[in-house]
Amino acid sequence: MTDPFYRRTLTRLLDEGVASIDDRIVVVCGGPVDRDTLVDSGFTNVVITNLDERMVGDWGLVHAGLHHCASPHRALGELLRVGRRGAIAFEARDSLLVRAGVRLGLVEEYEVTAVAANGGDFGGVRNGPVPNHVYRWTEREVCKTVRSLLPAHEHDIQFLYGVRVPTERLGEGWRGALGRTAAKAAPVVEKVTPRQGNEFAFVVRKNVRPQPWLRDC
Repeated sequence: MTDPFYRRTLTRLLDEGVASIDDRIVVVCGGPVDRDTLVDSGFTNVVITNLDERMVGDWGLVHAGLHHCASPHRALGELLRVGRRGAIAFEARDSLLVRAGVRLGLVEEYEVTAVAANGGDFGGVRNGPVPNHVYRWTEREVCKTVRSLLPAHEHDIQFLYGVRVPTERLGEGWRGALGRTAAKAAPVVEKVTPRQGNEFAFVVRKNVRPQPWLRDC
């Protein structure tokens, strides 16, 4: 099973020359979706693992995993550490539409359904039984975090967006009807106001240039 936004993002990075199918990829918080999507995208040198001191590749990659960590910012720091060239992360964006969805009960603030789907034993914070808070990012927060973690260099950070409405989880009733209406409007939202979508990817090419005040030393 592949993820369409995941696949589109990897294809775009390959087309733009940001990444190569020969790059070594270290995937954290990984699973079958990562395997299938990376295989379909043409990558062959991939390790799917949890964070490990022995694992260092060209890119650290995580798909919908940072928000399951007790400290998402620290997890991003580890991802940047194991990726020689940088990190690729797929997470939710903290947009106005998503916040409205939380208030209406259309979007989860804590991932209760993920734990329930695993019999109450897994799927929460640190993959445990306690539902995790769905930590959603903004562009500014990503930039500040990366600059704080790696202050000696300037970094190139690219953002990509998508919209996916969880119609199956919303079920029937007024929530389901609203969800189906939102799904029909999703292509328009993605084209007109992409940053209001709930799918969000950021690509950090780290250590691109030394800071000016280091170059002048």
